[in-house]
Amino acid sequence: MATILLRPSRLAIITFCICVFYLFATLLPRHYEVYKPRDIAYVPSSFNWSSLPQHHPVPDSEIVPLPKGKPLSLPKVQFAFEENGSPMEKVRIQTVANRRNEVKAAFLKSWTSYKNYAWMSDELTPVSGKGKNVFGGWAATLVDALDTLWIMDLKSEFYEAVAAAATIDWAKTDQTACNFFETTIRHLGGLLSAYDLSGETALLRKAIELGDMLFAAFDTPNRMPPFWLDFNKAKEGTLQPGSHDASAAITSSCLEFTRLAQLTGENKYYDAIDRITKLLNRTQSLTKLPGMWPTFFDMANLQLTQDSDFTLGAQADSLYEMLPKMYALLGGLEPVYEKLYRDAMETATKHLLFRPMVPDQADILFSGNAHVGQDSSVTLQPEAQHLACFVGGMFGLGGKLFGIEEHIEIGEKVTRGCVWAYDSTPTGIMPEIFDLLTCPTLETCEWNENQWKAKGNQALTKGFQSTKDRSYLLRPEAIESVFLMYRMTGKPEYQDAAWRMFQSIRRATETELAFSAISDVTTQGATAKKDSMESFWLAETLKYFYLIFSPPDVISLDEYVLNTEAHPLKRLRS
Repeated sequence: MATILLRPSRLAIITFCICVFYLFATLLPRHYEVYKPRDIAYVPSSFNWSSLPQHHPVPDSEIVPLPKGKPLSLPKVQFAFEENGSPMEKVRIQTVANRRNEVKAAFLKSWTSYKNYAWMSDELTPVSGKGKNVFGGWAATLVDALDTLWIMDLKSEFYEAVAAAATIDWAKTDQTACNFFETTIRHLGGLLSAYDLSGETALLRKAIELGDMLFAAFDTPNRMPPFWLDFNKAKEGTLQPGSHDASAAITSSCLEFTRLAQLTGENKYYDAIDRITKLLNRTQSLTKLPGMWPTFFDMANLQLTQDSDFTLGAQADSLYEMLPKMYALLGGLEPVYEKLYRDAMETATKHLLFRPMVPDQADILFSGNAHVGQDSSVTLQPEAQHLACFVGGMFGLGGKLFGIEEHIEIGEKVTRGCVWAYDSTPTGIMPEIFDLLTCPTLETCEWNENQWKAKGNQALTKGFQSTKDRSYLLRPEAIESVFLMYRMTGKPEYQDAAWRMFQSIRRATETELAFSAISDVTTQGATAKKDSMESFWLAETLKYFYLIFSPPDVISLDEYVLNTEAHPLKRLRS
């Protein structure tokens, strides 16, 4: 000790080393082991889309760059979770861990069957045990599930899948065109997310290859992409945007192209999607329902104001979902996304949200559709969709990022509405599309038995008017919002709801090989399987179930934004 006292410099060095060790030990995520990239062999595709000259190029001087500056210090999204070490908490932690393991087992069963029966195909048919190609034959399930493998700590399976993904040839397909939207969110999003998590450069190189192919979709006379990326037309320079395309399909590539621009420094990717954002901004107040955009766009004529139907559900969903997520991904440096979100949600709250009339006056909301008549009157169509269950999480995220407490409350009510719908069927699963009896306002209303008998379906739970589509396609939107609201509020009720949902889905959809979409959630007893297991079952549904039972620092919402296919992309941080 005397020697140390005589040499202050040595004491300073020792103190510094201790501090560094402490910071490393405490700040490093506790639930991830550090893995060094393995330098997986990369096999280039047989056609290099980056070598194809643009037929309708943007002059270099007009390319919009990524926003510059230091990212803003944005409000925390996640609840401040704390552990108190009580015996009750220890029991709950173990219970949650057991549930997480059961979700992982369901994933492994699905993944193993995909590997055994459909390796490198887009999908597994979970009843007949065959491979099926619906997205170009580019191993959609494999690419879509890469980040789930990493998150579930299935590293051996992950690296095997990465080695396979690194050999995908985007030029080899039986198709003459690809779905621009689906290829972007599943394949490009999957590759970028897996790279963000693992640092494997082969994944980024494959993402750049694919990004350059998808970038060709913007090579049209007005720089707006079509629904279908026709490969020959793209090479010939004759691509044209569509005149009646789903708004979500055309506008929802912004997260992936922005992240690709951030990782590569290539502003062309950001410029492509920024032109769509500017179009949305110019037209937002000019539509028949100012604040929102119609479900379908005429991109050939840049006409977004003539259609009369509006929804947050199918065909439009991710247009709205991406607004707060883009704000977060860009570190708050592009304020237009906050403006677009605020104005859109003000209109949606006024015209699309509704409270169902139910016997117990449950404090729940749903999002429906709106039609604007020739006299400018707005008619609410109280149609609930499983796809629209993402709305709860979207309101919650917007409420957190932009300091709108009312939106967090709305998010909870919409999320609880979807949980209510799950709990209301014999299988414990929400139907794909259904109509509900409504209250006159968003406030609670008295149950009207006579109205129920006159308009309701007596075979269904009280409150349901009809079911237009009774199927369940292994969709993730309900558990997505349940997960997000748990991470944002810290309320254990969402974990409990998630467990009921998972058990119901497993019981109704499990096959000998994996899990299958089913035809009718109102069935008593055994369900009819549709022999379909879309890639989002592994990419989204099981990932959200796993994450809600995981420690909160696993894919923290303050570090990542998840694209519409649940692929976590790293946020810019201050």
